[in-house]
Amino acid sequence: MIKTLKWLSVTATVGMMFVLLGGALVTKTGSEDGCGQSWPLCEGQLVPTEFTFEMAVELSHRLVSGLVGIVVVLLAVLAWKKIGNIREVKFLSFMSVSFLIIQALIGAAAVVWGQSDFVLALHFGISLVSYASVFLLMLLIFEIDKKYDSAALHIKKKHRIEIYSLYIYTFIVVYTGALVRHTESNLVCGDWPLCSNSQPFSFASFSLEQWIQMGHRFAAGILFIWTVLFFFKVFLHYRGNKIMFWGWSITLFLISLQVIFGGLIIFTLLNLGVALMHALVITCYVGMLSYFVLLSTRSAKAEQSLEVNVPDANLSSAYTRT
Repeated sequence: MIKTLKWLSVTATVGMMFVLLGGALVTKTGSEDGCGQSWPLCEGQLVPTEFTFEMAVELSHRLVSGLVGIVVVLLAVLAWKKIGNIREVKFLSFMSVSFLIIQALIGAAAVVWGQSDFVLALHFGISLVSYASVFLLMLLIFEIDKKYDSAALHIKKKHRIEIYSLYIYTFIVVYTGALVRHTESNLVCGDWPLCSNSQPFSFASFSLEQWIQMGHRFAAGILFIWTVLFFFKVFLHYRGNKIMFWGWSITLFLISLQVIFGGLIIFTLLNLGVALMHALVITCYVGMLSYFVLLSTRSAKAEQSLEVNVPDANLSSAYTRT
């Protein structure tokens, strides 16, 4: 059964990445109305008589989302039944399914009734929550055979708080990026990293779309710097722990790639492949952060248990021994 769960979790995780990329493809190709105001049918038909490119993109996204949704529900049910004794499994199973449903409902509402750009921008972030839950379920399943052991890791409280804060802030950055797409603000600034490198302080002439674009760049820049600084903290305090050191090395690599692809979007005039890579990399980055949030909650739980059994004066020596 564990082998089945492993295959199912990998399929669901990869499938969720395709769902996220499919949603980005729909937005970037302007295919949101490819099936008109009809959902789940397309132009009121099960099989449309005439196909357009936009219709094919939208239909493909709906088909993939539906199939992946079935896999995610199956994974959640089996994980709940078979390994529900693991502390995080039931919560992650619930989150993966519930946010997948919320994502589908928002997508359906946008097709049938329409939504403002500021509401639609929530769609990608909600999908990321479902993806992160599925990704963590996969890691928990693969953790069962103890081929990699995170139990010995203790993340200090101040670092846990920073990981939680970085995680929340990442979703704010993701929202601003989605808002750039939905307001069609991708190319309103001709230069990078500033809107106009020759006139860097011409804020008074900015349009709403330029403010949205530059707001996202500013927020993303802070995210990059914050990740770099936290990596140095990991190097100072946890370089002897493979999970922390190599995990945050990958996380730093991903955010660096994200910045590069963000700049290339401008230089290539919104090349579709580059734009999709931009969405893929941030998805992987959120997955990595989610794992460190999970490890932080474990450290907090272990710390609480230790405080019950060990006097405060001996806490530091107890952690040293563990």
